[in-house]
Order: sequence, then C-alpha cells, then structure tokens
Amino acid sequence: MYFGLSEEQESIQDFVKKFLADNSTVDEIRKIANGEGEELEKNIIEGILSLGINTLLIPEKHNGLGAGLLHAVAVAQALGSGVGPIPFVGSYVMAPIAINLGGNEEQKNNYLPKIANNEIRFGVGMTEFVGAREDAGIEFSKNKLNGRALFVLDAEKSDFIILSNKSGNIFIINAKEKGVKINKLTTVDKTRSFHEILLENVNAEILALTEENNEIAKKVVDAGRIILAADTVGASEAMVEKAVTYSKERKQFNRTIGSFQAVKHMCAEMAADLEPCYSLVWQAAHSFDTEEVSSSRLLACQSKSHTSEVGKMISKKATEVHGGMGFTDLLGLHYWFKRIGLNRQILGAPEIVREEAAELQGFNQ
Repeated sequence: MYFGLSEEQESIQDFVKKFLADNSTVDEIRKIANGEGEELEKNIIEGILSLGINTLLIPEKHNGLGAGLLHAVAVAQALGSGVGPIPFVGSYVMAPIAINLGGNEEQKNNYLPKIANNEIRFGVGMTEFVGAREDAGIEFSKNKLNGRALFVLDAEKSDFIILSNKSGNIFIINAKEKGVKINKLTTVDKTRSFHEILLENVNAEILALTEENNEIAKKVVDAGRIILAADTVGASEAMVEKAVTYSKERKQFNRTIGSFQAVKHMCAEMAADLEPCYSLVWQAAHSFDTEEVSSSRLLACQSKSHTSEVGKMISKKATEVHGGMGFTDLLGLHYWFKRIGLNRQILGAPEIVREEAAELQGFNQ
C-alpha cells in the first residue's frame, strides 16, 4: 500500500515551491530580513495567496476548498523549503480550524467566508494555553480581556487576533481596537514575525463551543504543531540538498569534498534521518482529520518533537558541510538554520511535547 501525498497535493506543493524559487530568492529574503523589502514581502504574500492557500481549510459552504490538513502540510513543506516569508500557520491553518470547530453558525458565517475571500486576516496566540510565561497570561471578565499574550503568530497587519487563556477558552478580538497594543518580538528568525499583545479592557468575542470545552483549543494546537513540523521537514530537506550540491562543487586538495568519506557519511546520515519524518508528519496530518482524538494528538506530539530533533541535527551538519562559508550571510544558509531553531520552540519545545505524549499514554502515573 502506498502512503504519501496525492497528485493534487504534490501539484499544490510544486506551485508554491516554483513561486518561491522565482520570487523569493536569498537576495529577496535578505532584504526582507533587513527590513528593506516591505513592498517585496507584500507582493510575495499576495502571489502565494493567489494560489488559494487561504481557502484550503475553509469548508465548501463557506467558499473554501474543504481540504484536509494534509493539503496544508504539503504547502507548509514548500514554505519551509523556500523559507517563505508568508503568514500561514496562524492565519490560514489555526484560525480557520479554531472558528470551524469552536464557533457557532453565526460566527462561522461571519468569519470563514471573509478569510476565504481574503477580506480579513487573523493572528493566533495559543502560548498562554500551551504554557504561559510567569509574566504573561490573559483574563476574561464581563466580555473584556486583560493581560499579556506572547509569541502570537501572524499578528502583523492582521485584522483580528485569536487568543486563548490557560483554561482553553478561545477569543476573537479586533486588532485595531483601542486597548490593544501590538509589539514586535525580536527572534532569530527574520523570515517571519512574532508579537507580544498587551490588552487593556478589550472587547472580546468568545467562540461559543469553547466556553466549557478545552478540547477544541488542544485540537488547534495539534494542527499548529503538525504544520510547524512540516515546515521544519521542508527546511531540513532544503539544507540537505544544499549540502549535497556544495559537496559536489567545493574542492580541497584537488578533489571535491563530497568524495571524502567523512562528508559522505554526514550527508548520508542527514538523508537517512530525514526520510522517516515525511511519513510521520503525513500520518499525523491524516490522523488529525480521520482518527480518534487520543491517537491523532499523540501523533501530533511525536511529529513535532521528533522533527525538531532531526531538524536541529540537519541544520548543524549541513552548515558544517559548507565549512566556514556556511556561517556567512553570503550563502544565506542561516535563514533555514534559524527557522528550524524557532520552529523547535513555538507551541512547545520537544521536552514539553514529549511530556504531553507521556501523559496521553499513561506513562506518568
């Protein structure tokens, strides 16, 4: 039995990869990372959205494609491969899933068609549910939100922001409302933005089905983790390809370095460790839509934690294959390196995620 991406999913992935290869080269990424490519970034985002990635997880009755999470995984792998500076995991994966699972019919009818038609964009902050810092957290009282949310995804230029408290209630706020202060956080990854949201008596709309049920918040986090894992797999694949290509071109002692046994072993180890990650992430995405919550959640934890470790190893070895050149801005290899590193921490570092997996299996009793 063959298990992998369908022709349709591979086609979507190829379209995204080709667009990024043509429009988001290392030179363009460098300009965006240095804060000099705002118009360029806007054009890249509009170009990717023209491929319809914002409609993937929107049900057909709300003008979307009604596709499964595996379609989104295919896109995430392509974005990771090209370090695409695109809002995706929050705006077009976690947000539609949160609204579709947690909203009542009025909320779904209000927001989902507008996401599909690219009329509005969402940022998403679930850190306060996954594990809030000591100086962060949000409180909900009398339809008002107060507090501080960290590492909010895709908040830049968003119209609305989805936030969760430690109880798993999910709220929607207007990003332009008085009392909302959005501060950009400084991270190693300059291809994407993460924000701190400060709230002071901000009107909030709670997603109706999340008032007494935190399983929906867990499901939203599962989706985010799987997409981040796919992004890491795509970035790791690109780093392996770059390392192999470089090893065939770079010469020392009148021989290509790829002919040296040590370099051969490094490249082989990277490829061998990465290969099982594809099926792991694909299975997690498939299970998200088709299997019971307990098994799908376990696969989401496993895919996030394992790909984080494999990605860390590949980013290190691929950089080493490039030697001193690997650490320079000339090659831009660090964009992939840093993206993998930040993916490792967002929505739970491997240690936290493994602890959740242990709890699911009863190992902590």
